Amino acid sequence: MKFSIIPNRRALLCATAAVTTLCALAPAHAQAPYPNKPVRLVVPFAAGGATDVLARVIGQKLSAGLGQPVIIDNRPGAAGIIGTDAVAKAAPDGYTIVLGLSNSLMTNEFLYEKLPYDTARDLTLVYQIAMAPLVLVVHPSVPVKTAPELLKYVVANKGKVAYGSYGIGAYPHLAGAHMSLATQSDMNHVAYKGEAPMMQDLIGGQIQMAYASALVAKPHIDSGKIRAIGVSGERRMSTLPDVPTLAEQGLKDEAYRVTGWLAIAVPAKTPKPIVDRLAQEVRKATQQPDVQQRVAAMGFEIKDSSPELFAAAWKAERPVWERLIKQSGAKLE
Repeated sequence: MKFSIIPNRRALLCATAAVTTLCALAPAHAQAPYPNKPVRLVVPFAAGGATDVLARVIGQKLSAGLGQPVIIDNRPGAAGIIGTDAVAKAAPDGYTIVLGLSNSLMTNEFLYEKLPYDTARDLTLVYQIAMAPLVLVVHPSVPVKTAPELLKYVVANKGKVAYGSYGIGAYPHLAGAHMSLATQSDMNHVAYKGEAPMMQDLIGGQIQMAYASALVAKPHIDSGKIRAIGVSGERRMSTLPDVPTLAEQGLKDEAYRVTGWLAIAVPAKTPKPIVDRLAQEVRKATQQPDVQQRVAAMGFEIKDSSPELFAAAWKAERPVWERLIKQSGAKLE
């Protein structure tokens, strides 16, 4: 008896039809490509501050690039911990991201004995958007115009000067604490839930000095409601070219030369293709002329970043900030 290994015509037609049907049905069962629904961008600070404004600028561009709405979700409080923790505990699917500061993504770990999240373990760093030098400003009742004059004033008014910040561990807190410790002036720290309420109290005279973004401070500097003393970092701000750096005025300590930053992060274990897509879209957004102009008006400096570059910078900066916190005398909360 002979057996043929060549299938008959009917079998071939049936097999072909079955494969065609399966291929046609497969897309219906496959996971839809990212993104296919709105993305939530958490801002761990109050509305109205520079971080919130930048989030809305970037969010608008991300929405266009991703083809989905980007919803801004302000979660202020506890120096950025509340909002950042919400993202750290969110599903790692790319639909919940955070635009945080260096305090919420780095320095808090050196200030708090127990944080509800660990940046290295619970978050994936996506993109470092900008460096954030700040301007040191005072209420007009403080009779000084330069940084050396301010140092003499706080010494002469020991225990009477209050400085504000938008959260414990944020640069305004650390720099103010360092000044207080270095001058032994016992200044009082007042922490706010955001930059906007801090500025309101500075204008009202409830506090005497603060570090603020150019975005929030410049209109009040121009109107005479507050006075600019100097800017942090190594270079003058393009939006405040006549205000010298603190280093130019003789304040050479590391506390006055470093700057904070603003960056995007997502929950840990977010798939690499999604992380790379988000980084690509953020980079595309920051390269647009209108965004660069807006960021420059805030007094910030755009970074050309990536997940890998951000992770390397984060690792390199940690010992600097840890040392600064120890030197400032800032206490664990």
